[in-house]
Amino acid sequence: MNEGYRDILNSIGSSRPTPGGGSVAALSLAHAHSLATMVSRLTLKSDKWSDGHEIANLIVQQSVDRIDDSISLAERDAAAFDAVMAAYRLPKDDDSNIRSDSIRQATIGAALTPLEILRASHLLLNDLLKLSHHCNANALTDLAASAELAHSAAKIAQMNVKINTQYISGNDVDSIDHDTEIVIGKCDEKMLHLRSIYTERLGW
Repeated sequence: MNEGYRDILNSIGSSRPTPGGGSVAALSLAHAHSLATMVSRLTLKSDKWSDGHEIANLIVQQSVDRIDDSISLAERDAAAFDAVMAAYRLPKDDDSNIRSDSIRQATIGAALTPLEILRASHLLLNDLLKLSHHCNANALTDLAASAELAHSAAKIAQMNVKINTQYISGNDVDSIDHDTEIVIGKCDEKMLHLRSIYTERLGW
């Protein structure tokens, strides 16, 4: 591990509020993509796992973009939280609704980014479920690690949506909350299925 990696961990561990949980969720997703790519490459190395080659090829082809997207989401989550803090620092003595409107819009923005992380986590879990049946058996624990990381990213993202929407209201907020519950339900369902497959194949 190089110093750049340690710098990221030190930044997360500092007393500053960002990068926080949402950014960590996105970075966890990036790690999940990396592990999924490794499992896919190991699957592609042998015709023994030919039934898994199609989904493995797709995961490898998408990996660079999806890892880049995950890192971008980590940066956007931190920026969205900073925007909320900036809105709260606006003057309170203004007769207009500029401050309250700014806070509301910034808070919605801070909820939308983790919702994107949640949706991206679901996409990876869906691919991992397809891969799990026919991936290289020697890499099953790595596939399991990828899935658990993606699911953790989804759960953290869900919490970060909720913390931002619970104090505001409106049809847009209701839509965000509804979509969040739908997607996390799908993630939980796929994770249960994944666990049953990799534990069965491992003989656990």
